[in-house]
Amino acid sequence: MTSTVGKPQNALRGGGVAPVLTAAFLWGTVGPAQILAESSASPVAIGGCRMLLGGLVLGLFTARRAGMLSLWQRPARWWTLVSILVTAAFQACFLEAVDRNGAALATAVTFGTVPVVSGVCGRVLGGERLSGVWACGTVCAVGGIALLLVPADGRPIDSAGVLLGMVAGASFGVYIAATGQLAQRGADTTAAAPTSVFGAGLLVLPWVLGHPGGLAEPRTLVLVGWLALGTTALGYLLFTWGVTRISGATVGTLSLAEPLVATVLGVLLLGERLGAPAVSGAVLLLGGLVLVSVPARRAGRPMESSSP
Repeated sequence: MTSTVGKPQNALRGGGVAPVLTAAFLWGTVGPAQILAESSASPVAIGGCRMLLGGLVLGLFTARRAGMLSLWQRPARWWTLVSILVTAAFQACFLEAVDRNGAALATAVTFGTVPVVSGVCGRVLGGERLSGVWACGTVCAVGGIALLLVPADGRPIDSAGVLLGMVAGASFGVYIAATGQLAQRGADTTAAAPTSVFGAGLLVLPWVLGHPGGLAEPRTLVLVGWLALGTTALGYLLFTWGVTRISGATVGTLSLAEPLVATVLGVLLLGERLGAPAVSGAVLLLGGLVLVSVPARRAGRPMESSSP
């Protein structure tokens, strides 16, 4: 992740906590929206359409020629490819996990994996210090995720869906690190988001063309519209703005707001019932988010990090 050394204080004064949290809240609607739509289309095909349309719209508003060229210069090109690959893996694995295990469970597994992977990547690649605040907040948040995974009413858990969720979470954690590495190498991270999303859509396009069933349904079109414009174009715009202003470890922990949103929406909109362990997990998860985000705002700067 980018170093805070040498950055003007006024550039950091706004911080990245609010935009990253807002993006996480938007992304928390993905699973519930997918289930609510009851589309017969393949989850991977829906994800491919989401990436193609969302990446295109995001690029129209944010990408500039100079920024696009900066992504393919020698210092940055490999991290650009990494970001495209992990974005494709995240989309395909996450939507399939939601289809197998439901919105709340799949989102919890996915984003319970993110802070560990992003924290380790930030430490290995960027020399970030994993502070005590981050550690405590992450322990609380991951503990909350574990409680959310306790089966309710004898509901079976699809083990393949759990594995897919973990792969999706690891992919997102690597994406956080890749975004930071691109910024550190002088690439335009504003152009990186649409490039990653649209490029990932192109990778999945063969699957979309081979499995088009259900994509023309009105409910599928509405679903793809929300996923592409609301959760992808707007979500990635906010995330990209905030991710280089706070440490990768903090970003990973703040992303745990997503399963909290998915759980609440699952209860309110989908009729999912929460037992006592799940309620306790939601409270613990929220506490972890507050613990990580409030100190960052008070300090007026990201958690301390250093150049590699």
